[in-house]
Amino acid sequence: MTDDLTTLSTREMDRLQVVLRIADRRLTQTAGAQILGISDRQMRRICRRFAQEGAAGLGSKRRGQSNRRLPVELRKEALALVRARYADFGPTLAQEKLLEQHDIRVAPETLRQWMIDDGIWLTRRQRKKRIQQPRHRRDCYGELVQIDGSDHHWFEDRGPRSVLLVYVDDATGKLMALRMCESESAFSYFHATRSYLERHGKPVALYSDKAGVFRVNAKRPKAGDGFTQFGRAMSDLNIDVICANTPAAKGRVERAHQTLQDRLVKELRLRGISTMDDANAYFPEFMRDYNRRFGRVARNDHDAHRPLTERDGLDDIFTWQEERRVTAQLTVHHKRTMYLLEPTEEAKAAARKRVTVVEYEDGRVSIRFQGVVLAARPFHKDGCVTQGSIVENKLLSGALTEIRKRQQQKEQELVRSAKSKREKRIVRDRFAGTLPPPGP
Repeated sequence: MTDDLTTLSTREMDRLQVVLRIADRRLTQTAGAQILGISDRQMRRICRRFAQEGAAGLGSKRRGQSNRRLPVELRKEALALVRARYADFGPTLAQEKLLEQHDIRVAPETLRQWMIDDGIWLTRRQRKKRIQQPRHRRDCYGELVQIDGSDHHWFEDRGPRSVLLVYVDDATGKLMALRMCESESAFSYFHATRSYLERHGKPVALYSDKAGVFRVNAKRPKAGDGFTQFGRAMSDLNIDVICANTPAAKGRVERAHQTLQDRLVKELRLRGISTMDDANAYFPEFMRDYNRRFGRVARNDHDAHRPLTERDGLDDIFTWQEERRVTAQLTVHHKRTMYLLEPTEEAKAAARKRVTVVEYEDGRVSIRFQGVVLAARPFHKDGCVTQGSIVENKLLSGALTEIRKRQQQKEQELVRSAKSKREKRIVRDRFAGTLPPPGP
């Protein structure tokens, strides 16, 4: 024999307590009506229902009913069509097809619940997790190097949040290079990779995630040759870049992040290091101790690193390079700046042809045509408007830092040019956000 369960709301439970006291003659119906804030007639009706049906009589008779509930026939028709034609469709796509092909109107979330209840669709919790089977380490030292960046409070409250670029050898688990920087930008990886190459040589391949630094993620890029700046540099050095599908696939460097976020943070605290330059100077000592503790011997004694040669011009390779077309007026456009080429014979030969614009980290720009540097000067237009630019998530921190620096420099210039204390106060208030920007 099974007990019948009765579901009551909080309000109905309060009524039950009052009715029980009335039934035990510890309370009058008039007093009970005053406690519940209802009329005496309604109180008598509630007591009568309790005497006939018990506690279940106090529950709402409309529970489980809805004026907006869709007809059962509509649900059966929709699920029958989904099973017959759209069994492998997601709820959103199936809802679109039901509307387009069969004129059945139902909300996507309603169809999702119907499909879940009918066993057609599985929730995320019900789906089987993706199996990540382990793989063996690579045989040789330098055969595969995993790289990644970790955004963390490395200096705790002693300094700004920063990013640590980590290079881990897959065969031995040793740290190959560490560099602290503001963001995971192309030039940050250029610096870290260059120090790696100068110390160890060229590895066979680098194993990274799908960040925009390593991979062109646009399905249909409007321009370019399919390489990122980092990918182009590695191609020039004959180093392959492999992108992992999941974080678990590059587990060596991911586990190294966990260890570094514990040990390295404490080592920096003990030494009072609170700047990126001091941290980068300390990293060689930390890596030696880390590799002594956690490094292992590769299965094969062969070192797969290849030495740098004279043809590997790192100064030119680790630059930002883009192709641009020269106009008939011998001008080149690059990053909202127009460059005027000197009318030399080489520049005239490059008219209406593509040249390579090389940008260095310090902002210098060089324009080359068939290996020859063309003399050029920037032409700044007055009153040009800077359009909004797209910044990747991993580069957002560095972009905001650069914006803050420019705003501080502009504020200092305006304060120095102010003639009175009142003008200086207005400038500071404007940059503090207490006043709107001036009109045109």
